[in-house]
Amino acid sequence: MRLRFSKMHGIGNDFVMVDAIRQDLSGLDLPELSRTTNDRRFGIGGDGLILALPGDDAPFRMRMFNPDGSESEMCGNGVRCFAAFVRTEGLTDSHSIAVETGAGLLNLDSLPDGRVRVDMGLARLTRGEIGMAGAPDESWIEQPIEIDGHALTATAVSMGNPHLVIFVDDVASVPLADWGPRLERHPEFPNRVNVHFVQAMSREHLVQRTWERGAGATLACGTGACASAVAGHLTGRSDARVRISLPGGDLEIEIAPDRRVHMTGPARHVFSGEIDV
Repeated sequence: MRLRFSKMHGIGNDFVMVDAIRQDLSGLDLPELSRTTNDRRFGIGGDGLILALPGDDAPFRMRMFNPDGSESEMCGNGVRCFAAFVRTEGLTDSHSIAVETGAGLLNLDSLPDGRVRVDMGLARLTRGEIGMAGAPDESWIEQPIEIDGHALTATAVSMGNPHLVIFVDDVASVPLADWGPRLERHPEFPNRVNVHFVQAMSREHLVQRTWERGAGATLACGTGACASAVAGHLTGRSDARVRISLPGGDLEIEIAPDRRVHMTGPARHVFSGEIDV
């Protein structure tokens, strides 16, 4: 089968985007398709495979698979790329669309400057909502966690997918490739977790490095930036509106009093093509 695709990225978080509305993928093993297409040497290369599907209660549904074949509930940079993808593919001409995701229904607004603003929904703070072990009604804010004798303090947040946010004095010095995969599989998180190390430069500016569940170190993580902004605001480190700098670029995050989060950032088309699958 010849599969048509587009390669897109949101501040360096790159994705293989596939129109599964006009292409029939019913005979394909989707986890294996993600593993092969995301391979950076033998495939297209990317941090995830994103499918555009028809929705049940909205015009569109988004499914996202990690490079290891596991399916993610949501992806913040990916959903911005989704908004741009369905417009460039001619699937809609609307600047505002609703999309079903594993994290619920999200509203996406394409802005005149090429950026996309996403209503990411409510930040969730209980163990049950995050998918942690332990009492489901408890939260996990500013809790101690240790690795290699280093005493760290972490906050857990769900943006529809699980995040562990750790504030540090010098984010550049964190051994991400060592600590990231070990914290990803910490016993507190039976379904694994996205791990973010964050440095507060000021109340309006955070710097973040990310180890993503199922993908490894990435240049950006949109849901993680939202979780980091929430964790910073909850712990008094940052304001409700903040700029977050990731290795691939910056995102703007706004937190409402009810913990509803909005994310604004770019989405870029790189190239389109076909691949045998």
